[in-house]
Amino acid sequence: MNLSVIGSVIFATATFIAGCNGIDIRDIQPANRQPAIEPDYSGITIPYNIAPMNFRIGEEGKKFLVRISSSNGICNKIRSSDGNVIFPLKLWRALTGNNADSIEIEIIAVNKDKKYIKYSPFSMKISGDSVDPWLCYRFLYPGYETWVEMQLILRSTETFKEKYFIENQLLERNCINCHSFNSKKAERFLVQVRGSKGGTYFHDGMDLTRRILRTDNMKANVVYPSWHPSGKYVAFSSNRTIQSFHMKAGKNIEVMDLFSSLLLYDPDQNLISPVSDRDTANYMETYPCWAPDGKYLYYCRAEQVMEGFDYRKIKYDLARKRFDSDTGEFGPAEVIFSASEINKSVSFPSISPDGRYLVLTLHDYGTFSIWHREADLYLLDLQNMDIKKLPFNSNETESYHSWSSNGRWIVFSSKRLDGLTARPFIAFFESPGKTGKPFVLPQKDPTLYRRLDKTFNRPEFVPALPASEARDFMKASAKPPLKARWIEK
Repeated sequence: MNLSVIGSVIFATATFIAGCNGIDIRDIQPANRQPAIEPDYSGITIPYNIAPMNFRIGEEGKKFLVRISSSNGICNKIRSSDGNVIFPLKLWRALTGNNADSIEIEIIAVNKDKKYIKYSPFSMKISGDSVDPWLCYRFLYPGYETWVEMQLILRSTETFKEKYFIENQLLERNCINCHSFNSKKAERFLVQVRGSKGGTYFHDGMDLTRRILRTDNMKANVVYPSWHPSGKYVAFSSNRTIQSFHMKAGKNIEVMDLFSSLLLYDPDQNLISPVSDRDTANYMETYPCWAPDGKYLYYCRAEQVMEGFDYRKIKYDLARKRFDSDTGEFGPAEVIFSASEINKSVSFPSISPDGRYLVLTLHDYGTFSIWHREADLYLLDLQNMDIKKLPFNSNETESYHSWSSNGRWIVFSSKRLDGLTARPFIAFFESPGKTGKPFVLPQKDPTLYRRLDKTFNRPEFVPALPASEARDFMKASAKPPLKARWIEK
């Protein structure tokens, strides 16, 4: 992925000044509107430690003069000959530092007739709440049958630095599936791989090992991992899925479960066991998610499909089970949000670090929402069980999401830019009534998303760099895998 800016000629002043004089140009014509910019960063709320919010001016002009002023008294000007506005990192840090709470940007364009057009200024709010320094995501082409290039990338949210965490070219081009980091012990993580080098790759803080978690007692392999906060357990679901292809515009692909169940894995003992259900009814259970205190396991469940089922009638509810981490025992299932009662289906539960709120994806049916344009993000208050639609949504798919370590930022996948490729959007969250307009992850080249045909899948905030390199996975794949042992509880 080439993030360099090609053909951009930027002239920025070398020093910062405390005051900011007006632009002394006569006969300026006011546009009486804000300029079109790409990405749309007007009116957003950003963390003070975010990477420079480079953008492209979407207005006609032979050259542009951009005036930037911060509430902390820092002002500067950037000149652009091609419409790309690139902030030097030193200038950006000055603008967002020293307890600044807003940045105002004003643009003057010089058109082909040498007339000056002044656009109304736009602003960005600056939050004193930081965002985690790294974002991990799966980077691949938006297909559904085969994969050629696939990586897990660790991208700095504070700069444009990238690290290739794992590349499938080093694993005989096998599919890199789910990844998961322990929220309180970042050095413990796992990555799942399918194919000839398949298995679950565990890092225990010191070593990376490949493990085979499927046993003869299981109908399918494990997916959708979630670390218990203690690091002692990992919850998985075991899913047997199929794909269907339809001629209906907008919904021509559907992925669904034929069977799914919950499993609990003890990495230290290498033991895997079923999460038993005291209910006599048969359910499909998927997308496990631990509460931050580890006392509950949340998940999605639907009635087990039978032969000749109608996929449009599969509706998943949100449920949870109480968990005793000392004994590894679960309590009975409790449905806390019955989406099926409103003719909807739930996927991807994710809980805020303080345990107060749960974000979920709500869509018409099924469990695989990334192909559903109607999929939107909702917020469930776990104290009073009130649910409301978040203001982050668009007319395109919103799907996988996760919280920052401090609970002030939510990152989610959205296809709002082109309807096909998912991009990582970040939104400020303080309370249900105090949120920010989402913004796409800034890039060094502001035209990157327009040109790039790959998708950003399963974004997850990471507090620190993992203690491993891409070639460590290749070394681990060359060794015989460790096979898990099944135990009934």
